[in-house]
Amino acid sequence: DRAEDGRRCGAIWRQQRRTESGVVEMCATSCSWAVTLSLFLCCSLYATAQEQGYRPQPGEFPQLNRAKEFRGELVFVDHVNRRGSLRLYVDEHFQEGRLHHFAMLPSGVIRYRGAPAALRDIPIGTLLYGHFTLPPDPETSSVPLSNGSDATAPAETHALLLEDEVSRALRTHHHWELQQVSFSNGEGKLTAVYAADDSAAGDTKAEPVELTIDESTSIWRGREILSPADLLAEGIWRADGSVDLKSQRVQLTLGWHPRYLYQQFHLSDLWLDEASLKVSEERQRQRHLRQIRTRWLPARVESVEYGEFGRAVVTAALFGGMDERLYAAFQKDSGAKMAAAEDTLRTWWQDHDGMDGRIVGVSRDTVDPPIGDSGIRVQFEVPLILEGFRPGRIVRLRSHAWPNVKPPVEERVRSFEDRWPDPAVFLR
Repeated sequence: DRAEDGRRCGAIWRQQRRTESGVVEMCATSCSWAVTLSLFLCCSLYATAQEQGYRPQPGEFPQLNRAKEFRGELVFVDHVNRRGSLRLYVDEHFQEGRLHHFAMLPSGVIRYRGAPAALRDIPIGTLLYGHFTLPPDPETSSVPLSNGSDATAPAETHALLLEDEVSRALRTHHHWELQQVSFSNGEGKLTAVYAADDSAAGDTKAEPVELTIDESTSIWRGREILSPADLLAEGIWRADGSVDLKSQRVQLTLGWHPRYLYQQFHLSDLWLDEASLKVSEERQRQRHLRQIRTRWLPARVESVEYGEFGRAVVTAALFGGMDERLYAAFQKDSGAKMAAAEDTLRTWWQDHDGMDGRIVGVSRDTVDPPIGDSGIRVQFEVPLILEGFRPGRIVRLRSHAWPNVKPPVEERVRSFEDRWPDPAVFLR
């Protein structure tokens, strides 16, 4: 009976195909258009998602050229959790906006005065340049999420690179050229042009920028830190008119100006020569060295080779942006200690709950790694593997030549809930 029903239904279907071929062809064409439309919509949605921003994937070091660049004034810092807020300077946006709350990615790099730094090193009010991505995991973001509808609060809230004016100029091989200065009664104006180091004669330069200066401006010369009044006393600047500075090459940092909405800035620091720049850079470098030696070098676990009775060899990728003297402390057959950390780079009680071991191998990439990746891989043998040493987790490493001290209590993770900082602090 079922076979007969099948044959009867087949005959009816074939008859309909013959008598309604036009309808069938129309349906087939409609289906073809439907498929095409579906593919088009999928491609459009994918392109839209790509335009909306770049979200780093687990286990990867983000690419700098995929991040979005913004500049703004540092107005709030939570240095313990490596997060803060910027007041962005947005072209053609001349009204008060929202703050851009940001968190550093685990491998995010901070540079100040041409040297590695931490957020605690940067004064409030400093103009910073940052490269930002979407939060890797929105559910665990330590800063409020943004849909990006407001130009002053973009959706890219996690920083891959954060640097001040002089650090950015040095990284991109640029400098400032002083045109003229006028100063009287404790305040004045300085005109400067931003230019590339290797620009050929006749190349078009940026438009001159007028910056305000006063006695709060630090002028670095050699091993001295001067004020505008010192240059007036020496006769280098005059108080009775403007001085032509003949395109003197310098470096500088910028800060808040009362007319910041109109892209005006105040000159915070001015380096007149290479020697003065080296002095301030070395001071910041020494601050950075002390910070890392007492808090340990951050890294990410890439793989674990398990042995017997809990022994294991942990391969960790050391984060980039650190001073080379720190990396040099990790050599094959030297002693070290590893402690579990969180994405904020905070540890629990690292001098107690870390694990001592031995470095059995060190390798370094021959090609330039992405920013945030040192290119150095350390194989660290431990007598007992810990839960926090799993692949993808963040750890900190201490050379046995460094001090074995506990960090300040406010920097330690003290409970399971404390692992994820509450973003509500930015909404109060």
